[in-house]
Formats: sequence, C-alpha cells, structure tokens
Amino acid sequence: MADTEYAEIFREEAGELLEELETSLLELEKDPADLKIVSRVFRAMHTIKGSGAMFGFDDIAGFTHHVETVLDKVRDGTVPVSKELIDLTLASRDHIRALLDAATGGGEADSAQGERIIVSLQTLVGGGGAGKEQAPPTSEAATVPVEEHDPTVGKMTHYRIHIRPTPEFFVGGNTVELLLGELKKIGECTVFLHEEGKSEDSGYRGRWEILLTTDKGINGVEDVLVFAESSCEVKVKILATEGEDDFEEHKKLGEILVEKGEISVDALEKILERQKPLGELLVGENLVSRTSVDAALAEQKLVRDAREKATVTKGAESIRVASEKLDQLINLVGELVVTQARLTQIVSLNKDSDFVEPVEEVERLTGELRDCVLNIRMLPIGTTFAKFKRLVRDLSAELGKEVVMVTEGAETELDKNVIDQLSDPMVHLIRNSIDHGIESPEERQQAGKPRKGTISLAAHHSGANVVITVTDDGKGLDAERIRQKALEKGVFRADAELSEQDIWNTIFMPGLSTAKTVTSVSGRGVGMDVVKNTVDALKGSVSVTNSVKGRGTTVTITLPLTLAIIDGLLVKVGDTHFVLPLSQVEECVELTKEDIARFHQRRMLPVREQLVPYVRLRDFFDISGERPPLEQMVISRINGERFGLVLDDVVGEHQTVLKSLGWIYRNATGLSGSTILGNGHVALILDVANVMKCARQEERETLAN
Repeated sequence: MADTEYAEIFREEAGELLEELETSLLELEKDPADLKIVSRVFRAMHTIKGSGAMFGFDDIAGFTHHVETVLDKVRDGTVPVSKELIDLTLASRDHIRALLDAATGGGEADSAQGERIIVSLQTLVGGGGAGKEQAPPTSEAATVPVEEHDPTVGKMTHYRIHIRPTPEFFVGGNTVELLLGELKKIGECTVFLHEEGKSEDSGYRGRWEILLTTDKGINGVEDVLVFAESSCEVKVKILATEGEDDFEEHKKLGEILVEKGEISVDALEKILERQKPLGELLVGENLVSRTSVDAALAEQKLVRDAREKATVTKGAESIRVASEKLDQLINLVGELVVTQARLTQIVSLNKDSDFVEPVEEVERLTGELRDCVLNIRMLPIGTTFAKFKRLVRDLSAELGKEVVMVTEGAETELDKNVIDQLSDPMVHLIRNSIDHGIESPEERQQAGKPRKGTISLAAHHSGANVVITVTDDGKGLDAERIRQKALEKGVFRADAELSEQDIWNTIFMPGLSTAKTVTSVSGRGVGMDVVKNTVDALKGSVSVTNSVKGRGTTVTITLPLTLAIIDGLLVKVGDTHFVLPLSQVEECVELTKEDIARFHQRRMLPVREQLVPYVRLRDFFDISGERPPLEQMVISRINGERFGLVLDDVVGEHQTVLKSLGWIYRNATGLSGSTILGNGHVALILDVANVMKCARQEERETLAN
C-alpha cells in the first residue's frame, strides 16, 4: 500500500485526470478525426500510468499500460476511433476509478472486469497486439522507462534544428522537402536554407535551419529525424518551453550568431563599435548571409515571446487547498461579519464621532474580505454539466434512444457546496427527461421531429441566485394523466380548481409516477421527490415552468449563490426575530382586520387579482401575546406558487451568517438555521417551503374532519 500522504496526492490528481479523460472521450466520439483530442486522451492515460507506478499503485499502472498501448496505436493511426473503442476506453476509465477507490479504502475492484477489458482491447487491435509489450514491473522498484518521462510531451516547445545532408542522403530518391513535410505534420515550422552550391547528382549542398514549435516532445521530434541521422549532420536544440521559465534569458542577435559559430567574438566586437543595426552591418561586411540574420532574428523573437508567455502563466499559478480549511476560513469570516455588525450598532447608539470613521473602514474591509473569501469557493457550474454527458450517452443507449446534450452558461459560478449537492437532483431530472420525455427515434420521425432528441442544460445568474433550466424536446407532460394519478394518491380533492402549472408541479410529490411500468430507470415515484427535497434543503426552489404537449418540457431550479452568508429579510413576531431568505421574498403587504373579516377567517387574501393563502407565524410557532391591529404579510414564491407569512413587523434587510441549530433542534419544523444579530440576539431562519408544506397539510386534515 502506498504511503498515505502520497496516496492522497495521487487520488486527487488521478480523479481530475479521470474527469478530463471522460470529457475528452465523449468529445472524441463526436469528432473521431481530431488528433488533438486523441493526444489529450493519451496524455491523461499516460500520466495516470506514470504517477501510479511512481507512487506505488502497481495495479493501476499495470492495467493502464495495456490501455495506453492501444491509445498509442490510435494516435499513430494504426487503430481507428470507433464506438467499440470509446466504449472500452470509458469502461477502462471506470475500472481505473474502481482500482483507485479500492487502493484508498473505498471497497474492492472487480479484477475479472479488468481482465475482460484487456482481452477486448487486445482483440480490437488485432488479436493480442496490445499484449506484445510487457507491462511495467510491479515490484517496489516499478518505474516507467526514461523516455516515457519526456517533460516536453504535451507542452508547446520551440526547437532549433540544423540539417546538413551528405550525398548519400539523396540516394534512393530522398529529398529534404519530404523530411520537412514530416516535421510540418507535428508542428509549425519556419525554414531557412543556407546555400553552399549545388551538386549535379545529389541536389543542394548546404544546410537547412528549422525553427519548430510542437507539443510532441523531444522524442517525437527525434523520431522524425531518426532515418536522416545516418546520412545527414543533424543537430537539435531546445530553445524554450512555454509555461516554464527555466531557460536562459533571451539572447541578443550577436550572441545567437556566436553560439552557432557563424562569427567570432572578436569580429562581433569590432562591428558593434559602429552605429548601424548589427544585422545590417554583418551582412554589409559579408560576414554572415541575410538568411542567417533573418533566422537569428526569428529565433530571438520566438524565445522572447515564449518567456513572456511563461511569465504570464507563472503569475496565474494556483495551489490546492483542503475544503475543510476553506470552510473554516468562511466560518471565521462569518464570525467577523457578526462582530463587525455589533460594533457598528454600538457606535451608532453611543454617537461617538471619534469611532465613526474607523468603524466605517472596518465595515468596508470586512465586506471586501467576505466577498473575496466567498468567491474562493465559487466554481463554474460547467464542472457539473460535464459529468452528465456520460449519463446521457449511456442511458440513451440503454433505452434504445438517440439523445444529445447541449449546455449553455457553463461558466456561471456557484458555491462548491451547492454544486456538490446538486449532482443527484440533476441526475434524476435528466433520467426522467430521457425516459419519460424523449421519444424513440421511430416515434420522433412519425411526429416530424429529428431522430435525435435534445436535452438542454442552461445556467445564468439572476440577482443573488443561479437559475438552472433542464429542457427536453420530447412529448411534454400529460396534465390530465398527472391529475388522475394525483387524485388516486389523494394529493388534492376532485373539486379543487388547479391551474395547469399546479398540476405539473404535483410530479414532485412523493410516490407519484405516471410510468406504466417500473424499470431500472424510473417508475417508482421517488426521483422527482428527491429533486424537490434536495433543492429545498439548499434553500432553493424547483418547478415545471413550461410544458407543451408534443414539444417538450422545461424544469427550472433556482438556487442561492452560497449557503454560508445570505441576504435576508429580518422580521419580528412579538419579541422573536425571524429571517426570511430575500431571494424567496416577492413583496410585503398589510393585513387589516377588515381583510380577515371579509374572508370569514379563511386564511386567504386577494393580492393583485390573485388569492394568496397565508399562515400566521404567531400561531404556527405558538408565540404568546396579542396580535397588533395592523399586521404585515410577506409574500414568498416557492416552486412557482405564492404563499404569505403574516407577522407583526418588518424590520428590514439583513445580511445573514448561517448557523446550524444543533442536534437537539434537528427536527424543528419550519426552521433551517439561526443567525446572530448586531445586538447579540439570536434570530431564527425560516424554512419557508417547509412552513408552507406543513400549513397545507394541516388545512387538508381540518377539511377532512
């Protein structure tokens, strides 16, 4: 077993490489001719193998070696990219993940599965071609061959190549042009010919100077030149590697020419005493050719540009930080925000002018620190979107459907903790869309649709929230069928008046499914319930915002940017303070005694020509005391529905640092946490969705009795 510290390092790096590998393979399936993607896949697998051998993960290194051998043949054009190859490589990726989990205490890997994959790969490349090479040794001294540790592979590297052919080179029809053509296949070339006359039977006598930029590595360059080395004078020098800064400072023109032996130091110093540009002087004195000067100037610019890129890259370096340390930092910043709010309140009450300015400065700095720390934990949601491409591919194949996934707004950032918890709801929504929404290719053709269905994932910012939509172009929701299923489950009464959107959103009720048969994908009525519960726990909302029969369905998820510090609305009932997430607040209205009497104590209030049900927080939490003559009602929108919370007073907006209630209060109904106010008092954070759910359940029980 590998050392624990190194095992953790390898696990993190290998996990990232496996994610990149999966994404690249799905891209390669769409564009099999893209050699850049093939190289990316090979590099990811090669790095996993090398690092695995280095850190003592011999099983991973041994298995990966076989896969890498096949990918090398793909890179060389020997083996074509096919669906079978993609399937096997994806299966290899999954097996490497299983081996990685097993090596780090996460269960056992199926060794027989690995053997089956290797045999299938060997069969694919022609009856054991992948097995002719020996796997890397699995002893403690397991290493990867030296040439496989080429540090220039995968990095854009600049080379200077000199080729001086001998007469023997041209025997058999060889030409320098063919050699240059091979170099141009692996990178970008700038060619200079230093002519020294012409032979009658052997072509040019002279030397060629090539400036080559490629990511194939020094071994790849030498592979192209290997057959010419026996009959040519060949020199290869690495000038610079982009992204690294360990090469020499870029040389001046004269230094390059001296290094290449084009001119002596003494002659250079004499020329430098004159005022003309060095290149012009050297050409004018017939000390070097115009070609030599042009080549040296091109080399000088190439290295200088590489150094500038390296400087920029170096400035953008990042470090890996454990999420626990980041969470601790955010908690400390939260405490600082609370302390700063208390300090501000104390100064405002004491009206001490000497403290006003420094406290305002502390408030400004605290705000900047808070925003900075929260941004550290923000990640592009595209990291989650990428995971679902594999899901769509595998599930559509399992169900015999043709489905493609398109994404929009992948750069939209969201709190890492939210992204981590968002995976399961998104999986259920996508599975539901493919199983229930997207029709079979034959059905789509009969309906005048393309054979391939489309699932679209989109994300965008909306104030302090991120809005995610999952849209399919399938057959849409059958509102009448859903209504019948909901009536059977007793979700609502037969005489209830419901809008079409109300009916759509009943699919999020537990146990409700319109599937005619139970399959491995759906039919038990638990998937959409999981979606709603998870999104509610994230202080967000989910609803069906659009569905057209025969055209498709759109489900919208709204989530707060972060769960650590939120903007809230501070309200009061008696002496108790509550905080409502501001993202769920739509508006505030007054509730008078006349309004209550007009509806005969029914908890309904007409607001903008729509009846809004409400619950009185004083009654819900059993808070003692008399109601004020004029109550306030805060209207929230949850899962597309409006709902009112009646309270005594609205204090105003309040930036809330979330605190858990603790184990004792884990089952507290209608509450999701607490916060500390500027005066040191505790305010409870309302779970509006839970309050609405409990109030409706209570109303149904009352009506039933």
